[in-house]
Order: sequence, then C-alpha cells, then structure tokens
Amino acid sequence: MEEEEDGEELFGDNLERDYRTIPELDRYDAEVLDDGEFSDLSMNERLAAERDMRKRDREEAMATGRMRPGILYDESDDDEDRPSRRRRIAERAADGTQEDEEMIESIENLEDQRGHSVREWVSMLAPRTEIFNRFKNFLRTFVDSKGHNLYKERIRQMVEANKESLLVDYNILASQEHELAYFLPEAPAEMLKIFDEAAKDVVFSMYPRYDQIVKEIHIRITDLPLIEDIRSLRQLHLNQLIRTSGVVTSCTGVLPQLSMVKFDCNKCGFVLGPFYQTQNQEVKPGSCPECQSQGPFEINMEQTLYKNYQRITIQESPSKVLAGRLPRSKDALLLDDLVDTCKPGDEIELMGIYHNNYDGSLNTANGFPVFATIIEANHISKKDDKMKVDSLTDEDVKAVVQLSKDERIAERVFASMAPSIYGHDDIKKAIAMSLFGGEAKNPGGKHKIRGDINVLICGDPGTAKSQFLKYIEKTGSRVVYATGQGASAVGLTAYVQRNPVSKEWTLEAGALVLADKGMCLIDEFDKMNDADRTSIHEAMEQQSISISKAGIVTSLQARCAVIAAANPIGGRYDPSLTFADNVDLSEPILSRFDILCVVRDTVDPIEDERLARFVTGSHVKHHPNNEDTEHDLPDMINSTTVEIIPQDLLRKYIIYSKEKAHPKLNQMDKDKVSQMYSHLRQESMATGSIPITVRHIESVIRMSEAHARLHLRDYVNEDDVNMAIRIMLESFISTQKFSIMKNMRKTFNRFLSFRRDNNELLLFILKQLAQDQMTFQRNRYGAGNDADTVQINEKDLSEKARQINIENLSAFYESDVFKNNKFFHDSKRKLIVQQL
Repeated sequence: MEEEEDGEELFGDNLERDYRTIPELDRYDAEVLDDGEFSDLSMNERLAAERDMRKRDREEAMATGRMRPGILYDESDDDEDRPSRRRRIAERAADGTQEDEEMIESIENLEDQRGHSVREWVSMLAPRTEIFNRFKNFLRTFVDSKGHNLYKERIRQMVEANKESLLVDYNILASQEHELAYFLPEAPAEMLKIFDEAAKDVVFSMYPRYDQIVKEIHIRITDLPLIEDIRSLRQLHLNQLIRTSGVVTSCTGVLPQLSMVKFDCNKCGFVLGPFYQTQNQEVKPGSCPECQSQGPFEINMEQTLYKNYQRITIQESPSKVLAGRLPRSKDALLLDDLVDTCKPGDEIELMGIYHNNYDGSLNTANGFPVFATIIEANHISKKDDKMKVDSLTDEDVKAVVQLSKDERIAERVFASMAPSIYGHDDIKKAIAMSLFGGEAKNPGGKHKIRGDINVLICGDPGTAKSQFLKYIEKTGSRVVYATGQGASAVGLTAYVQRNPVSKEWTLEAGALVLADKGMCLIDEFDKMNDADRTSIHEAMEQQSISISKAGIVTSLQARCAVIAAANPIGGRYDPSLTFADNVDLSEPILSRFDILCVVRDTVDPIEDERLARFVTGSHVKHHPNNEDTEHDLPDMINSTTVEIIPQDLLRKYIIYSKEKAHPKLNQMDKDKVSQMYSHLRQESMATGSIPITVRHIESVIRMSEAHARLHLRDYVNEDDVNMAIRIMLESFISTQKFSIMKNMRKTFNRFLSFRRDNNELLLFILKQLAQDQMTFQRNRYGAGNDADTVQINEKDLSEKARQINIENLSAFYESDVFKNNKFFHDSKRKLIVQQL
C-alpha cells in the first residue's frame, strides 16, 4: 500500500498534485552538475564530434555482437573519400558517363532487405543500381586461376560469332558475388533483366559498333547446382530459376511474338505507344491522347517490334522414370536466339524460370482457380554438345594425342571394347570399326557414298549380343536403341500425323532419322516383319528416307551406322548349313552389312571354365559391398595381355579422332584389293553362302579408313588395308559351312595371319588339334569315358606350324598363353598334354 501511495497518480482527481512545486526537491544534484564555462562549438566541430561518437558506438556494438556490421547507418558512407565510392566514380569516368548531381544512395550491404521480399527489393532503384554496377564489375574484372580474364575472352568469342548470348557459370558468380547468386534463383525475371542491361553496357562499351549487328545481349546462366526432375516440380518452384533435363518430344515452328507494340488510332491516325508486351496478359490502350476516342485501335505493323518464339515439349528421360510409372512432360518457351537450338529426339538440360499461365481448357475441366505451368527457357545444353571436341579440355587433347603414339593402340582399343564381356574378339573389332567409321564421300554433290560401317551380329542365344548393343548405347554419341518386335516401319523411318492444334499434317521423325550422324541399334532383327525390314533398305545404303504421304513428298537424312543383332532360325546356329539357310534375312539386306559376325556357343572345357571364372570374378569385384577393390582375380584379364584404356578416355579418343582425322586413299594398294575381291567372288559362287557384291569393295575401303582414323593418320597405308582385308575375310569365312571353312582358311591364310601374334595362331591350331583328339576318343571309347587329359603329338603341331612359316616352337611352349590354357609340354615323350 505504501508503494502504491508513493507512486504517481496518472488518473483520478489528484493527478495534478504530482506536478506541484517543491523547492527543496526541484534542483539539480551538485555532484552530477557541471557548472564550468565552455566555448560554443562551430557547426563543423559539432558534426565531427557527433561522427566520432557514432563511430565509437558502432565499434562497441560490433564488439559485443549486438549489431551486424554494415547495418548501422553511418554518415561516413556518404564521404567522398570512401574507396568504393572513389572506384565507382573512376569507373563512370572511364566509361565516359558523368556522375549525376543527385547520386542514388549507395547500398553497401545488399543482403539487408529492410523487411522487403527479394522480388520487391531488387525492383527498387537503389539495390537495382548496385546490382547493375556489381555485375558490370564482375564481367570486367573476374580472372580465373590461370590469370585469364574469362568473361572478356567470352565476350570476344561471342562478338566474333555474331551471337547475342553470353554464358555465365553460376558457381563462379556465387564465389565472387554471393549476394547476386542468392537473389538470382529467388527473383530470376528481375535479376536477369538487370544482368542483360549490364552485359549490354559492357559489350557495347568494348565494341561500340556491335549494336548494328545485335540490339540486345542475353545472359545465359549455366551449371545451377540443384537439378530437379520434371515430376518433382511443385508450387514452391513457381517463379524461380530451375534446372531440369529430358528428351524433346515435339516443337512448333518459329513464330513472331510481340515485344514492343504501337497502335494506330483509326479516327485521327495518331500513333499510340510504345507498349511493352508481357508473357501473361495482352496490353491494350485505354483512349487516344490526341482525340480522346475509345478506339478502335489497330496494331502499327511497321513500328511494332517482334521477337522469335517457339514452344517445345520435354519429356522425362526413359532412364529416370520409376518402374511402373508413365513419363511426365512439360512445355517450355524458347525466345530470341534460343529458338531452333534443339530438335525432337535431343536429350537436353534446360535452365529456365518456372511460370504459371492461364489456360482456359484447364479451367473448364477443373473449375476456375487452376493454372497451367510452363518453363521460360534461359539456357539449353544438349547432351551431344558435351560429346563434341569443343568440350574437351587441353589436358584431354594432350592425353588423346599421347595415347595415339602407342605402337599397340589398335590392339588396346579392340581390347577396351566392352571389357566386361569375355572373348568375342571379332565382334569387338567390328564394333570398334563402326564406332570410328570411314569417310563419307560426295564428289561434286552428285553421287554420295556412305562412310558408316553397318554390322550384323548373329548367333546362339546367351552369347552377349544384346549386351554389346547396350555397351555401344553408353559409349557412342547420338545412339538410338530399338528392338525388332517393338519397332514398326514408320517407327524406324518417319511418320505423318495431324497436329492437334493447327490441324496440319506434320512429319515426325523415326529412330533412323533421330540417329542422324550417330548410330541406330536394332536388337532382335530377325523378329521384324519383312515389310518393315524392307523400309530400311534405302536408309542403310543411300542414308536417306523418302516420304510421300498425305501430300508431303520429301526426303529426310539418316546418316547413321546400323548395328543389328539377330538369332538364327530355330534358336541355334547350325554350322553344317550356310549362313543364308541359318538366318531368315533376304540377300539385299545382307549385302548392305559390311561386317557379319557369327557367334557360336561351342563346348570347350578349358574356355568354359575360364569364362565361368571371369563372370563370377566380375560379379565379386563389382558387388556393392566389396570394399577390396584390388581383389586378386588372376582370370579377370580377358584373353589379351595389352593394357585396357579407361572408358572415359576411350570415349574422348573416339570423339577427337572422328572430328580431327580424315584419312585419304592416296597410297592404297589397289591390286591387292582387286585380287581379294575376285577370289572372294569365285568362292562365294562355289560355296553358295552370302553373295559378294561391289558393296564389299567399298566395305574394305571404309574399314581401312576407320583403321587409319583409329591411329589418327591422314593417309591410309598398307597396314590399314591388310587389317581391313583380314576383318572382311574373317567375316566371310565365319559364314561358311563347317566343312568348307578349313579349306578356305588355308586358301586365304596369308591374309588372315596379318598382325596376328604367332602364339595366338599356334594356340588356335593347338585347340583345333585338342578338339579333334577329344572327338576321336569320344567316338572310340563312348561318351561316358571322358578322359581327364588330352595328349597331342608334338609332331602334328610342328607340321601345322610349318604351313604358316613358323619353325621354332620353344617360345610358344614358354608363353603365358600356353600355360593359361592348361597345356603342358612333355619334351621327353614329345607330347603336349592338356589338363581338362
């Protein structure tokens, strides 16, 4: 109660009593009061003292952590002597722009938004000016680790190519200007507008006459760290910068879109405008300022400015779709110079702003407040572009050139093809030849000869035919995969369909057209209908597809190599029949394949054991929980002793060689090819196997060019021709009946032994002798009495070796190849023993 009485009464009847005069209390405390005389301060001295006190308060606040640095307002920010201000004045002077009298207040601390949202903050004049100046400074002054002025160099390249897009790496921007990198994904439309203006300022100050070529410069942001799937886009991504990827399924033609509109008044002829058109709504004038009429107004066609507009649909990549789900798709807008940067079938990575727009049909279906969404593209990068020579760094090119100097580069490339598949050296050679490819020729633009090498792999089930195709799909560039059962004639070539919007007939590309300048892989080739198979005749030789449907008569390019896999009639290959009897394919289509690979699943105890060890070892090595990467697996090596090239480097090697090496045929041995052709013709007529045609001469030439390209040579030499002839003969002999095959190998022995290791040839002969011996024992003693060893007379092997001009066998007996195949040489008994 006493405390309440001592207090002041703010309400009630006695409230004025608190303000009565009490002389003994109404005076200052003498201890606190300073009665000394002071001289008056001048205005400047007073301002200086206040500045010092503010500085002291600011330092105290920062020291105690109560205030973030840069937020407390300080008049010293306006000082003429501040270095950043001096720098800005000097920059403006260097640009030739004088500083305005009423300078906009500078923002040192951009991230302090003072309670505004990011979009509002970057739209205000002061932050906008600061962002503009900072980005200009970034473009002018950024230097990479090697001391290159990166963006000045990019601007120079852009100007040389007469382009209007400048690529800026988001990660570099974030490392230099983190405030700009923070605002950019939150308010992309506003930020990109400021960036474009800043870039325009920098480019036109460096190249003053460039504005006669392009009117605008566009900043394209690359490498945003976060990648969103199309199916994961939600409401929180609206109006934000996103990065997504997919396959382009359709695109419209390029249309003009209104950018800056001017209207004519029909009554007085006055030109109204300009009005800047937005993506979302149509801008219309209210009344004419000249005659105050309410219209009608017509668009002034001459003074209105347009920009290019194209709409594409991207669909999720098949590999990213979850099991049992259908792929989702999204529309994207391409404006200005982004139009026609991609076509249906391209796998792209898209950077853009995720917008919503009004769609009448959606509202009809779902009720009013539902919007459709669209991505306004800012940057597009194609997957194929990453496979171009431009994408290779200097270190990559150096590694590729260094690799090409290796003497055994051809053997290493052949061994590096599908290293997870055991054996099948002939198929690996064929795939390597097709991946490198020959030279296409078109003298005088009249007669075109293809350079792509077509391969047919045919044989028993379970011999990794489809696995080879899957390997090519991962290794080659621009590869389209199809299966015979799931592909129709129009699906492989092209089809005509009516556009649902414009009701016009449009041409849609099939697999062979989508694989233009790439490879088309067709699995289960034998399961296709004959009618469908004949549709690719033209594509395989002339490399074009002619269409005449629904009033559309045209020809499409299909410059691709075809690699097909087929099973024989009845499932297994019968070596006692010819190739034509084994495979249900017509002669016209067989003659279009440059290389035929026949795969037989033969029983060989030693090889079967090594294959089983290889497969199990491969599974053990690649098991997710296997931490011992250096697992000791002696049989993991393929049947080759050369060092395998890493797949990443091999891919770069193929890209570089196809772009840079263009071998010519000046020094080719024509006589050797013509003799080989005439021999083959005689043999093919006599044996009744696959027909040999003039196309096979072209095949030899293509393969010799591919072999020269593999060595990065400019000219085809004798080695290349010999290797091409060897591959052609192996392909031809493998299609013969078993009875004819041995004689034919003797006939063409000098060609077939080219570049073959003597040990490899001797091992082949020794295996044949061992097989014959096993067959003899089985026939004599019955199938149940299989021996553990096979004994071959040393004399038999030496006689066979003498036929191929090999006299000394002692090095072969000591070799790893001999021992790995479980052979043992008993010199006392003059026998070769194989342990089964």
